[in-house]
Amino acid sequence: MRAIETARLALETAGIGALPTERDPALNERMYGDLQGLNKAEAAQRFGAEQVHLWRRSYDVRPPGGESLADTAARVLPYWERRILPDLRAGSNVLVVAHGNSLRALVMHLDRLTREQVLQLEIPTGVPLLYEMATDGSIVGKRYL
Repeated sequence: MRAIETARLALETAGIGALPTERDPALNERMYGDLQGLNKAEAAQRFGAEQVHLWRRSYDVRPPGGESLADTAARVLPYWERRILPDLRAGSNVLVVAHGNSLRALVMHLDRLTREQVLQLEIPTGVPLLYEMATDGSIVGKRYL
């Protein structure tokens, strides 16, 4: 619901009316499993700060019952290839509004970041990130607006 509201606000602020939209669970936020609903302090008290840090900031270590960033990428990237990239190759503009880890997985792919580099990636909340792409899918430019 947060991403849907963010998309609505972004379009409204830009003076753009209703656009065709698509919602897909592939872009959902990373599932944190047993950490879901706990703030960082509560999670640290329950599982230990070092363990929580490992779960939250590693690439392929899952919290109990949850997803790693690698798992998140495994559902985001096929959606990118199947639904978003074809529109970009056809010359369309596409607005992707998603959650932090879904976007981190996508940016990791687009920027060709390593597993280590993506762990340092911080994407500001609510700040549009514009990629300009050629029809072959290569990135021509990138900037925060």
